[in-house]
Amino acid sequence: MVIVKSEFALALNQVASERGISVDDVIQSMEAAIMAAFRKEHPEFFSDDPEESNGITVKIDINTGETHILQEEEDITPPGFGRIAAQTARQVIIQKIREAEKKTVISHYQDQVGTIIRGRVIRRDMNNVYVDLGKAEGVIPREEQIRNETYIVNNRYVFFLKEIGTSKAGYSRIVLSRTAPELISELFKREVPEITSGTVEIKVVVREPGERAKIAVYSSQSGVDPVGACVGQKGVRVQTVTDELNGKEKIDIIQWNEDLKVFIISALSPAQVTAVEINEKEKRAAVTVSEEQAPLAIGKGGVNVNLAARLTGYDIDIVQIPSEKDKKTVEESKEVTADKTEKTKKVKEEPKEEAVEEKEVDKAESAEEPKEEQKEQIEASEEEKPKE
Repeated sequence: MVIVKSEFALALNQVASERGISVDDVIQSMEAAIMAAFRKEHPEFFSDDPEESNGITVKIDINTGETHILQEEEDITPPGFGRIAAQTARQVIIQKIREAEKKTVISHYQDQVGTIIRGRVIRRDMNNVYVDLGKAEGVIPREEQIRNETYIVNNRYVFFLKEIGTSKAGYSRIVLSRTAPELISELFKREVPEITSGTVEIKVVVREPGERAKIAVYSSQSGVDPVGACVGQKGVRVQTVTDELNGKEKIDIIQWNEDLKVFIISALSPAQVTAVEINEKEKRAAVTVSEEQAPLAIGKGGVNVNLAARLTGYDIDIVQIPSEKDKKTVEESKEVTADKTEKTKKVKEEPKEEAVEEKEVDKAESAEEPKEEQKEQIEASEEEKPKE
C-alpha cells in the first residue's frame, strides 16, 4: 500500500527538517498562532484573563492542514476566518518557529559549554564581535577580547565557549571568550595526549591575555616528564598552542611541586632565585635575587612576578642583593681609587722638595757670582795702575 502525503504534510516535514525542529513543535506553534489570531478577531468568546481559554481549542489535521476551532467539542470555526486573522497567524507561526529553532540550537550548544569551538568573524561593533558558529551566532563581549588582538572579518579563530547567557532584551546568546585561562587548558588537552589520558594533569593556569601565561603541570607517574610532554619534540606542541593565540602570547610551562619554596622558584623562571622566605599567616613570600636577575624576576611591567603570585597563591616581594660580579667590581674600584689617591699625594709632595732644592741652588749661584765679579774688578784695577 502506497501512502501519498499531501502538500501540507510535505511542507510541514520540510520546514521541520530545515529548521532542525520536530513536526510536533511546528504544529504546536501553528495552534498557538491560530488561537492568538482567533482571540484577537473574536474576543467575545474569551474572558479578560489572557490565560483562560474557556474550553476553546484548535485542532489541525496533520495530513490535510484543515484547521478547526472547537469549544467543548463544538465546531465554532468562523467562515473564512478572515484575511487579517490569517496574516496574524502567519506572523505568529514564523515567530514561534524561530523560537523553537533557537531553543533547539541553544540546547545543542548547551552541551558544549566549557569547551573550545572554532568560528568565523562576521561583523563587529563598538563593543562586541559576532562570530558564525555554523548553526548559531556567538558574541565576544569587550571584556572577553584580547586587548592587542585585531579581529578581522572572515578570519577564523578558536574560542572558549564560556556560557549561554541572556541579553538585555531577554534573548539567549552564546558568549565566547579569548581571554579565559580555560582556553589554554583546552588547547593543551587537544594537543597533548598525555593530558587526555590522565597521565599529565594541569594544576593551575594563569595568564595576562596577549602578553604571557603560566601553566603548572604535574604527573604522578614516575618516569613521565610533564613539562616535556607539554612542550613536545622541538617545542611543536606549545608552539601550536601559541599559534592559536596569534603567536603573541608567551607560555611558560612549570612543574607543579608540593614544596612551596620549590614551586615559587619555578614560578619565577627564567630568573634564578637565591633564597625564599615564606610567611604562611600573611600568605607572603620574600624572594631574594641578585641585581642582574631582578629584571627577569619582575618582568616587563611586573607581569612575571604578578603571574607567579597568582600561580602560587602567595604575594611575592622581590629583594635585590649585589651579585658577585658587582662585589668584585666595587672592590676593584675601591682599590683603583686608593691607588689614585696615593699617587696624587706623592705628586703633590714631590714638587715642594724640588722647589726647595732649586732655591738653595739659586742662592749658591748668586753667592758665587759676586766673588767672581770682584776678582775680575781687582785684576782690572791692577792693570790700570801706572808702572813705576
